[in-house]
Amino acid sequence: MYFDGYDGYGYRGASFEQRYQCFSASFIDKPHIETGDRIIMPPSALDRLASLQIDYPMLFELRNDDTERVSHCGVLEFVAEEGRIYMPYWMMENMLLQEGDLLHVKNVTLPKGTYVKLQPHTKDFLDISNPKAILETTLRNFSCLTTGGSIMVAYNNKKYYIDIVETKPSNAISIIETDCEVDFAPPLDYKEPEKPTAPIRGREQEAQAEEAEPKFSAFTGTGRRLDGKSSSHQSQPISSAKSSEEKLSGATSRHGPSQQSAGSSSVNGTRQAQGKLVFGQNANQNPKGTSKEATKESKQEQPEKEVPKFQPFSGKRYSLRG
Repeated sequence: MYFDGYDGYGYRGASFEQRYQCFSASFIDKPHIETGDRIIMPPSALDRLASLQIDYPMLFELRNDDTERVSHCGVLEFVAEEGRIYMPYWMMENMLLQEGDLLHVKNVTLPKGTYVKLQPHTKDFLDISNPKAILETTLRNFSCLTTGGSIMVAYNNKKYYIDIVETKPSNAISIIETDCEVDFAPPLDYKEPEKPTAPIRGREQEAQAEEAEPKFSAFTGTGRRLDGKSSSHQSQPISSAKSSEEKLSGATSRHGPSQQSAGSSSVNGTRQAQGKLVFGQNANQNPKGTSKEATKESKQEQPEKEVPKFQPFSGKRYSLRG
């Protein structure tokens, strides 16, 4: 600390520069300073600043000589004990300060900001219904922003930390009564969704997949009776049916016309069954209609008699006289 006769605390030249012990807001019972970047200084600092020709609003550079961390802030009140300053706890965390550590404070003049780029620590901040409106309301309690620093936004009983990625026109800007363009970078925990990629199959894998798939085979079911009894009939392939027909034709040729006529009668019976459904004992008898049709067909099959052709003027001649 500097001691050159000004109330026991030293100041350098025409500018304000001093070292103070820093403490968080919980030591002075002023929790409202946690929502901004303004600090509380002792009354002697106000007397020294008033005697100097400084620019308003009052802005200060904060430097931690042990870690070379630098930040900027404004001042809220001059009611702290001499040799002490009180600041938001989130600022102490950014500058790696502990309670009671020495902090170098110097007044500075900063240009008005025109552009700032922010990056939230978590994507939860973007889930707020209107994050820009919340940020605009919060920044009203701030005096300046520093590139590489962080700010804290309190909303709905939750704290959101945001990094200052870029500021224009300089690395430290004043945001008091200025129109500043705000841009957002993706949150630190943001991950782009992975594009689904189809697995590349080789020819061997495709052949194995085709072999594994069951092939379709038609008419492989079993027959069932309407009365619920088990059916002893099993469907035979077409080749077996053809072979049975060939055997049947061979048998008829060997046994002669008598057996063939019997077979033809049985075939006629099956043809009748296919055309109509007949119930009772008359199922095996031929109806009258079929016999009449058979007689008609036999008459049509008989050869027709030859009719003499017409010859003109081939009749007898008669006389009127007698």
